[in-house]
Amino acid sequence: MSIANLPTSYLTIAEVAAALRLSKMTVYRMVRAGTLAADRFGKSYRVPESAVEEYIRASGSPAMEDPPGPRS
Repeated sequence: MSIANLPTSYLTIAEVAAALRLSKMTVYRMVRAGTLAADRFGKSYRVPESAVEEYIRASGSPAMEDPPGPRS
């Protein structure tokens, strides 16, 4: 396996939870369900930054895509 294929940085479950404004338990559930990719190192999980970015892209909300305009 080449080192070039490895993700450059990993986030902890707590960091992912803070970034997505979710609880740590919700992030653990997402990892166990396969909704969010993660690798296990010993007893803890680490989530590649690219997996978090992909999750955000895949679950993009319409509210973020269409900024609110002036209301008449």
